[in-house]
Amino acid sequence: MKASVFLIIPLLIFMFIVDLYTYRGLKPLINKIKPEFIRKLLKQLYWSISLGIFAAFVLFFFRIKYVQRAEAYVYFSYLIGAFALFYIPKFVLILFVLLKDVQKAVSWLIGALTNVKKEKKFESKTKRKMERSEFLYQMGLIMAAIPFASILYGVTKGKFEFRIIRESLNFPNLPKAFQGLRIVQISDMHLGSFNKNFEKIEKAVELINEQNPDIILFTGDLVNNFAEETDGWAPILDKMEAPMGKYSILGNHDYGDYSHWSSPEEKAENLKRIKDFHKEMGFKLLLNETERLKINDDEIALIGVENWGKPPFPQHGNLDLAMKNTNDLPFKLLMSHDPSHWDEKVLDTDIDLTFAGHTHGMQFGIERAGIKWSPVQYKYPRWGGLYNEGKQFIYVNRGFGYIGFPGRIGMPPEITLIELN
Repeated sequence: MKASVFLIIPLLIFMFIVDLYTYRGLKPLINKIKPEFIRKLLKQLYWSISLGIFAAFVLFFFRIKYVQRAEAYVYFSYLIGAFALFYIPKFVLILFVLLKDVQKAVSWLIGALTNVKKEKKFESKTKRKMERSEFLYQMGLIMAAIPFASILYGVTKGKFEFRIIRESLNFPNLPKAFQGLRIVQISDMHLGSFNKNFEKIEKAVELINEQNPDIILFTGDLVNNFAEETDGWAPILDKMEAPMGKYSILGNHDYGDYSHWSSPEEKAENLKRIKDFHKEMGFKLLLNETERLKINDDEIALIGVENWGKPPFPQHGNLDLAMKNTNDLPFKLLMSHDPSHWDEKVLDTDIDLTFAGHTHGMQFGIERAGIKWSPVQYKYPRWGGLYNEGKQFIYVNRGFGYIGFPGRIGMPPEITLIELN
């Protein structure tokens, strides 16, 4: 209870200050509207939304122990979405209100220093100053509408606008029988975040099958934290088709490290159920081991490691163990959830191509007109797409699902198709 109070009170105070300051910019614009009932309606709507978000945060923090574990992630993501939708635009508008305050303060300071006391001149400028104030507030409102529209799209449609990214890679050491091999990669489902939205994901599965993959690879984070998030998903995810097999690994969220457990046994049982679900959806889970893929007389290695990340992320991955007995294979594929593993460990091996995920592209960024940027790049230099060092390549999938913020802005969910030649 004390921890909840410590967290919620500063947050609510901060939100209230933001609301008050934003209202300063909106009030002059609202007051210009002639029908009085519309003015009252807009003011009531503004404060009703703010109070509604206040109440939602309070209920979440003080009632969280009564919410089912998997649902808590969904409720929290809704709060994050509501906060982003209504407060990020307010931050934009506040910049223009602050600009006006700075102008006013500078004008007052100049007047005080020069001892200007020409009241008539002051009165003649009052109207123009008011007009400039309203212009700044109008500009602020227009600029605030941009993030509002972007976030609204991201949380309603953007998170389900699956895109196919295709890459064709040439490797001189790839056995002839494997030339033309089509590999589909998906990553970071976070099933609990979908809140049983089966229809949208069923369409994504159809899109995967339309790529005619020979192999499907899933590179971890099946859930947010809890095995019950998988309930009801097997009949849909089992429909993914690949004649040479479907393979998967674990991600950092799959170990149940982001929750308190009543006992180590309960946590272990949660992980076991998650591992078992991979079988239910038709995937072979690779736990620090290698699958030998064979076409005719040719073989290549498909290596799967458990999660290996820089602290505080767990390092369950054992690459040496996973690569045991692969020296005779001329070409090696690796599934490793966290792309930092590639720089820290994989580059010291002869692995040709690594598939990773984890970053989600932060679910926000710009990838247009030659621009490729996301805030996550300051944490993960290899955050999305294809990278190479010499003859070794890594592909970082931007994620199939989402967590935290319940949407995607400029960073659509990704289905990757890589063809080997």
